[in-house]
Amino acid sequence: MRNFLTLTRMRISLAARNRMFFFFIIFFPMVMFFLYMGVFAKSDPQKVSFFLGPILAFNVMGSFWGLSATLVMFREQGILRRFHIAPVTAADMLASSVAANYILTLPIVALELFLAKTVFHLPSIGNPITLFLLISIGMISFGSLGLVVASVTNTMQETQVLNQLLWLPLIFLSGATFPLSFLPNWVQGCALFLPATYLVNGLQQAVLNSASPASRYAEIGSLTVWACLTFFLSAQLFRWEPEAKIPSRAKLYVAATAIPFLLLGIVENRSDRILREAQAAYNRRLAYSAPAPSAPDSPAPTNQTATAPAPGARHNLAQPVRAGNVAE
Repeated sequence: MRNFLTLTRMRISLAARNRMFFFFIIFFPMVMFFLYMGVFAKSDPQKVSFFLGPILAFNVMGSFWGLSATLVMFREQGILRRFHIAPVTAADMLASSVAANYILTLPIVALELFLAKTVFHLPSIGNPITLFLLISIGMISFGSLGLVVASVTNTMQETQVLNQLLWLPLIFLSGATFPLSFLPNWVQGCALFLPATYLVNGLQQAVLNSASPASRYAEIGSLTVWACLTFFLSAQLFRWEPEAKIPSRAKLYVAATAIPFLLLGIVENRSDRILREAQAAYNRRLAYSAPAPSAPDSPAPTNQTATAPAPGARHNLAQPVRAGNVAE
Protein backbone atom coordinates (compact mmCIF):
# COMPACT_ATOMS: atom_id res chain seq x y z
CA MET A 1 0.00 0.00 0.00
CA ARG A 2 2.87 2.39 0.78
CA ASN A 3 4.36 1.79 -2.68
CA PHE A 4 0.99 2.44 -4.28
CA LEU A 5 0.47 5.74 -2.43
CA THR A 6 4.00 6.91 -3.17
CA LEU A 7 3.68 6.08 -6.86
CA THR A 8 0.29 7.81 -7.02
CA ARG A 9 1.77 11.03 -5.62
CA MET A 10 4.64 10.83 -8.08
CA ARG A 11 2.31 10.17 -11.02
CA ILE A 12 0.20 13.20 -10.10
CA SER A 13 3.34 15.33 -9.90
CA LEU A 14 4.60 14.07 -13.26
CA ALA A 15 1.19 14.48 -14.91
CA ALA A 16 0.92 18.07 -13.71
CA ARG A 17 4.09 18.85 -15.67
CA ASN A 18 3.07 16.91 -18.79
CA ARG A 19 1.53 19.00 -21.58
CA MET A 20 -0.14 16.02 -23.23
CA PHE A 21 -1.87 15.01 -20.02
CA PHE A 22 -2.91 18.62 -19.43
CA PHE A 23 -4.45 18.78 -22.90
CA PHE A 24 -6.54 15.60 -22.57
CA ILE A 25 -7.58 16.12 -18.94
CA ILE A 26 -8.31 19.87 -18.81
CA PHE A 27 -8.18 21.74 -22.13
CA PHE A 28 -9.97 19.32 -24.47
CA PRO A 29 -12.86 18.49 -22.06
CA MET A 30 -13.57 22.16 -21.32
CA VAL A 31 -13.54 23.09 -25.03
CA MET A 32 -16.00 20.29 -25.77
CA PHE A 33 -18.17 21.29 -22.80
CA PHE A 34 -18.67 24.88 -23.95
CA LEU A 35 -19.10 23.74 -27.58
CA TYR A 36 -21.92 21.38 -26.64
CA MET A 37 -23.61 23.61 -24.06
CA GLY A 38 -23.23 26.92 -25.89
CA VAL A 39 -23.55 25.89 -29.56
CA PHE A 40 -25.42 22.59 -29.79
CA ALA A 41 -27.70 23.18 -26.79
CA LYS A 42 -27.86 26.96 -27.48
CA SER A 43 -27.70 27.56 -23.71
CA ASP A 44 -31.25 26.22 -23.37
CA PRO A 45 -31.49 24.58 -19.91
CA GLN A 46 -33.70 21.75 -21.21
CA LYS A 47 -31.36 20.97 -24.10
CA VAL A 48 -28.38 21.23 -21.75
CA SER A 49 -29.85 18.36 -19.73
CA PHE A 50 -29.92 16.23 -22.91
CA PHE A 51 -26.31 16.98 -23.90
CA LEU A 52 -24.77 16.86 -20.42
CA GLY A 53 -24.60 13.05 -20.28
CA PRO A 54 -22.70 12.69 -23.59
CA ILE A 55 -20.27 15.48 -22.72
CA LEU A 56 -19.50 13.90 -19.35
CA ALA A 57 -18.87 10.63 -21.18
CA PHE A 58 -16.45 12.48 -23.51
CA ASN A 59 -14.44 13.56 -20.49
CA VAL A 60 -14.45 10.12 -18.90
CA MET A 61 -13.52 8.27 -22.10
CA GLY A 62 -10.72 10.66 -22.96
CA SER A 63 -8.69 9.45 -20.00
CA PHE A 64 -7.54 6.34 -21.87
CA TRP A 65 -5.78 8.47 -24.49
CA GLY A 66 -3.69 10.44 -22.01
CA LEU A 67 -2.80 7.38 -19.92
CA SER A 68 -1.63 5.27 -22.85
CA ALA A 69 0.46 8.04 -24.40
CA THR A 70 2.03 8.99 -21.09
CA LEU A 71 3.08 5.44 -20.18
CA VAL A 72 4.59 4.78 -23.61
CA MET A 73 6.47 8.08 -23.44
CA PHE A 74 7.80 7.15 -19.98
CA ARG A 75 8.98 3.81 -21.34
CA GLU A 76 10.73 5.37 -24.34
CA GLN A 77 12.46 7.98 -22.13
CA GLY A 78 13.64 5.34 -19.65
CA ILE A 79 11.54 6.70 -16.78
CA LEU A 80 9.83 3.35 -16.18
CA ARG A 81 13.26 1.73 -15.89
CA ARG A 82 13.98 3.99 -12.91
CA PHE A 83 10.72 2.99 -11.27
CA HIS A 84 11.56 -0.67 -11.83
CA ILE A 85 14.69 -0.31 -9.67
CA ALA A 86 12.43 0.33 -6.68
CA PRO A 87 10.64 -2.64 -5.09
CA VAL A 88 7.35 -2.08 -6.92
CA THR A 89 5.30 -4.41 -9.08
CA ALA A 90 3.61 -3.81 -12.41
CA ALA A 91 0.23 -3.85 -10.62
CA ASP A 92 1.42 -1.07 -8.30
CA MET A 93 2.54 1.03 -11.24
CA LEU A 94 -0.65 0.52 -13.23
CA ALA A 95 -3.00 0.99 -10.28
CA SER A 96 -1.25 4.22 -9.34
CA SER A 97 -1.66 5.44 -12.93
CA VAL A 98 -5.41 4.82 -12.81
CA ALA A 99 -5.68 6.41 -9.35
CA ALA A 100 -3.74 9.51 -10.41
CA ASN A 101 -5.90 9.84 -13.51
CA TYR A 102 -9.03 9.55 -11.35
CA ILE A 103 -7.85 12.19 -8.88
CA LEU A 104 -6.96 14.61 -11.68
CA THR A 105 -10.10 14.04 -13.78
CA LEU A 106 -12.81 14.02 -11.09
CA PRO A 107 -12.46 17.77 -10.30
CA ILE A 108 -12.91 18.61 -13.99
CA VAL A 109 -16.13 16.57 -14.10
CA ALA A 110 -17.33 18.32 -10.93
CA LEU A 111 -16.50 21.68 -12.52
CA GLU A 112 -18.57 20.80 -15.59
CA LEU A 113 -21.55 19.92 -13.41
CA PHE A 114 -21.12 23.17 -11.50
CA LEU A 115 -20.95 25.23 -14.70
CA ALA A 116 -23.97 23.46 -16.17
CA LYS A 117 -25.94 24.31 -13.03
CA THR A 118 -24.79 27.91 -12.54
CA VAL A 119 -23.92 29.23 -16.01
CA PHE A 120 -26.39 27.28 -18.18
CA HIS A 121 -29.10 27.00 -15.48
CA LEU A 122 -29.51 23.23 -15.63
CA PRO A 123 -32.76 22.42 -13.76
CA SER A 124 -31.28 19.34 -12.05
CA ILE A 125 -28.19 17.16 -12.32
CA GLY A 126 -30.39 14.10 -11.84
CA ASN A 127 -29.38 11.29 -9.52
CA PRO A 128 -25.97 12.19 -8.02
CA ILE A 129 -25.31 8.66 -6.73
CA THR A 130 -25.81 7.12 -10.17
CA LEU A 131 -23.70 9.83 -11.75
CA PHE A 132 -20.87 9.27 -9.28
CA LEU A 133 -20.91 5.49 -9.76
CA LEU A 134 -20.95 5.65 -13.56
CA ILE A 135 -18.29 8.37 -13.72
CA SER A 136 -16.03 6.51 -11.29
CA ILE A 137 -16.40 3.11 -12.95
CA GLY A 138 -16.08 4.74 -16.37
CA MET A 139 -12.80 6.43 -15.44
CA ILE A 140 -11.38 3.19 -14.10
CA SER A 141 -12.54 1.05 -17.03
CA PHE A 142 -11.44 3.42 -19.81
CA GLY A 143 -8.25 4.21 -17.90
CA SER A 144 -7.57 0.46 -17.85
CA LEU A 145 -8.14 0.41 -21.60
CA GLY A 146 -5.35 2.97 -21.88
CA LEU A 147 -3.10 0.66 -19.88
CA VAL A 148 -3.79 -2.16 -22.33
CA VAL A 149 -2.94 0.10 -25.27
CA ALA A 150 0.32 1.12 -23.58
CA SER A 151 1.15 -2.52 -22.91
CA VAL A 152 0.67 -3.81 -26.46
CA THR A 153 2.26 -0.93 -28.40
CA ASN A 154 6.01 -0.54 -28.78
CA THR A 155 6.34 3.08 -29.90
CA MET A 156 4.49 6.37 -29.59
CA GLN A 157 3.54 6.15 -33.28
CA GLU A 158 1.85 2.80 -32.74
CA THR A 159 0.07 4.19 -29.70
CA GLN A 160 -1.34 7.15 -31.62
CA VAL A 161 -2.60 4.93 -34.43
CA LEU A 162 -4.27 2.46 -32.08
CA ASN A 163 -5.78 5.28 -30.02
CA GLN A 164 -7.30 6.78 -33.18
CA LEU A 165 -8.73 3.42 -34.23
CA LEU A 166 -10.37 3.02 -30.83
CA TRP A 167 -11.40 6.65 -30.27
CA LEU A 168 -13.33 7.26 -33.49
CA PRO A 169 -15.87 4.40 -33.09
CA LEU A 170 -16.24 5.21 -29.38
CA ILE A 171 -17.30 8.80 -30.00
CA PHE A 172 -19.19 8.52 -33.31
CA LEU A 173 -21.15 5.28 -32.84
CA SER A 174 -22.05 5.45 -29.14
CA GLY A 175 -24.34 8.48 -29.04
CA ALA A 176 -21.64 10.77 -27.65
CA THR A 177 -21.38 12.84 -30.85
CA PHE A 178 -24.65 12.10 -32.66
CA PRO A 179 -27.81 10.97 -30.82
CA LEU A 180 -28.01 7.20 -31.03
CA SER A 181 -31.57 7.28 -32.39
CA PHE A 182 -30.46 9.58 -35.20
CA LEU A 183 -28.16 6.88 -36.60
CA PRO A 184 -29.22 4.19 -39.12
CA ASN A 185 -30.73 1.03 -37.68
CA TRP A 186 -27.75 -1.17 -38.52
CA VAL A 187 -25.39 1.31 -36.83
CA GLN A 188 -27.61 1.26 -33.74
CA GLY A 189 -27.25 -2.51 -33.60
CA CYS A 190 -23.45 -2.27 -33.88
CA ALA A 191 -23.34 0.43 -31.21
CA LEU A 192 -24.76 -2.00 -28.64
CA PHE A 193 -21.43 -3.88 -28.73
CA LEU A 194 -19.42 -0.79 -27.65
CA PRO A 195 -18.68 0.00 -23.98
CA ALA A 196 -19.04 3.72 -24.68
CA THR A 197 -22.73 3.25 -25.60
CA TYR A 198 -23.55 2.02 -22.10
CA LEU A 199 -21.60 4.82 -20.45
CA VAL A 200 -23.31 7.50 -22.57
CA ASN A 201 -26.77 6.04 -22.07
CA GLY A 202 -26.30 5.52 -18.35
CA LEU A 203 -25.11 9.08 -17.76
CA GLN A 204 -27.88 10.51 -19.95
CA GLN A 205 -30.57 8.57 -18.12
CA ALA A 206 -29.12 9.60 -14.75
CA VAL A 207 -29.36 13.29 -15.73
CA LEU A 208 -32.64 13.27 -17.66
CA ASN A 209 -34.67 10.79 -15.62
CA SER A 210 -32.77 10.65 -12.30
CA ALA A 211 -32.25 6.93 -12.91
CA SER A 212 -31.33 4.95 -9.82
CA PRO A 213 -28.20 2.75 -9.64
CA ALA A 214 -30.41 -0.35 -9.61
CA SER A 215 -31.99 0.62 -12.93
CA ARG A 216 -28.51 0.99 -14.47
CA TYR A 217 -27.43 -2.52 -13.50
CA ALA A 218 -26.40 -3.45 -17.06
CA GLU A 219 -24.21 -0.39 -17.53
CA ILE A 220 -22.59 -0.54 -14.09
CA GLY A 221 -22.08 -4.32 -14.15
CA SER A 222 -20.66 -4.53 -17.67
CA LEU A 223 -18.23 -1.63 -17.16
CA THR A 224 -17.06 -3.13 -13.85
CA VAL A 225 -16.35 -6.55 -15.40
CA TRP A 226 -14.62 -4.86 -18.33
CA ALA A 227 -12.43 -2.81 -15.97
CA CYS A 228 -11.29 -5.96 -14.17
CA LEU A 229 -10.47 -7.74 -17.44
CA THR A 230 -8.55 -4.85 -18.97
CA PHE A 231 -6.56 -4.17 -15.80
CA PHE A 232 -5.64 -7.84 -15.39
CA LEU A 233 -4.55 -8.10 -19.02
CA SER A 234 -2.48 -4.91 -18.87
CA ALA A 235 -0.67 -6.21 -15.78
CA GLN A 236 0.22 -9.41 -17.61
CA LEU A 237 1.56 -7.59 -20.69
CA PHE A 238 3.20 -4.61 -18.99
CA ARG A 239 6.87 -3.90 -19.86
CA TRP A 240 9.35 -1.72 -18.01
CA GLU A 241 12.11 -1.63 -20.61
CA PRO A 242 11.76 -0.01 -24.05
CA GLU A 243 13.85 -2.83 -25.52
CA ALA A 244 11.39 -5.47 -24.31
CA LYS A 245 9.03 -6.30 -27.16
CA ILE A 246 5.94 -8.44 -26.98
CA PRO A 247 5.13 -10.94 -29.72
CA SER A 248 2.46 -10.00 -32.20
CA ARG A 249 0.20 -12.82 -31.07
CA ALA A 250 0.03 -11.29 -27.59
CA LYS A 251 -1.98 -8.40 -29.05
CA LEU A 252 -4.73 -10.88 -29.82
CA TYR A 253 -5.28 -11.26 -26.07
CA VAL A 254 -6.85 -7.81 -26.12
CA ALA A 255 -9.84 -9.35 -27.90
CA ALA A 256 -10.70 -11.15 -24.67
CA THR A 257 -11.66 -7.83 -23.09
CA ALA A 258 -14.52 -7.51 -25.59
CA ILE A 259 -16.31 -10.60 -24.26
CA PRO A 260 -18.62 -8.76 -21.77
CA PHE A 261 -19.91 -6.37 -24.42
CA LEU A 262 -20.12 -9.07 -27.07
CA LEU A 263 -22.53 -10.98 -24.85
CA LEU A 264 -24.34 -7.85 -23.66
CA GLY A 265 -24.70 -6.57 -27.23
CA ILE A 266 -26.45 -9.80 -28.27
CA VAL A 267 -28.89 -9.49 -25.36
CA GLU A 268 -29.57 -5.80 -25.92
CA ASN A 269 -30.15 -6.31 -29.65
CA ARG A 270 -32.94 -8.68 -28.70
CA SER A 271 -34.49 -6.53 -25.97
CA ASP A 272 -33.94 -3.04 -27.49
CA ARG A 273 -33.89 -1.55 -23.96
CA ILE A 274 -31.00 0.83 -24.64
CA LEU A 275 -32.44 1.89 -27.99
CA ARG A 276 -35.88 2.58 -26.53
CA GLU A 277 -34.35 4.74 -23.82
CA ALA A 278 -32.24 6.60 -26.38
CA GLN A 279 -35.32 7.18 -28.56
CA ALA A 280 -37.29 8.53 -25.61
CA ALA A 281 -34.45 10.93 -24.74
CA TYR A 282 -34.23 12.08 -28.36
CA ASN A 283 -38.00 12.60 -28.47
CA ARG A 284 -37.70 14.89 -25.48
CA ARG A 285 -35.02 16.88 -27.27
CA LEU A 286 -37.28 17.23 -30.32
CA ALA A 287 -40.09 18.39 -28.05
CA TYR A 288 -37.82 21.09 -26.61
CA SER A 289 -37.02 22.31 -30.13
CA ALA A 290 -40.56 22.21 -31.53
CA PRO A 291 -42.58 25.47 -31.49
CA ALA A 292 -45.71 25.64 -29.36
CA PRO A 293 -48.81 24.63 -31.38
CA SER A 294 -51.26 27.40 -32.25
CA ALA A 295 -55.04 27.13 -32.17
CA PRO A 296 -56.45 26.12 -35.59
CA ASP A 297 -58.79 28.49 -37.44
CA SER A 298 -61.02 25.66 -38.58
CA PRO A 299 -61.70 22.11 -37.34
CA ALA A 300 -59.21 19.54 -38.55
CA PRO A 301 -60.50 16.84 -40.92
CA THR A 302 -61.42 13.61 -39.23
CA ASN A 303 -61.34 11.22 -42.16
CA GLN A 304 -57.70 10.17 -41.67
CA THR A 305 -56.64 7.16 -39.69
CA ALA A 306 -53.55 6.95 -37.52
CA THR A 307 -50.75 4.58 -38.35
CA ALA A 308 -48.74 3.19 -35.47
CA PRO A 309 -45.37 1.44 -35.67
CA ALA A 310 -45.21 -2.26 -35.06
CA PRO A 311 -44.22 -3.25 -31.51
CA GLY A 312 -40.45 -3.40 -31.06
CA ALA A 313 -39.74 -1.75 -34.42
CA ARG A 314 -36.76 0.59 -34.60
CA HIS A 315 -37.15 3.98 -36.23
CA ASN A 316 -34.75 6.60 -37.42
CA LEU A 317 -36.08 9.61 -35.58
CA ALA A 318 -34.60 11.92 -38.18
CA GLN A 319 -37.65 10.82 -40.25
CA PRO A 320 -40.59 10.76 -37.81
CA VAL A 321 -43.66 8.64 -38.47
CA ARG A 322 -46.58 10.70 -39.75
CA ALA A 323 -50.09 10.10 -38.46
CA GLY A 324 -53.41 11.81 -38.90
CA ASN A 325 -56.24 12.23 -36.42
CA VAL A 326 -58.00 9.13 -35.20
CA ALA A 327 -61.44 8.73 -36.75
CA GLU A 328 -64.29 8.97 -34.30
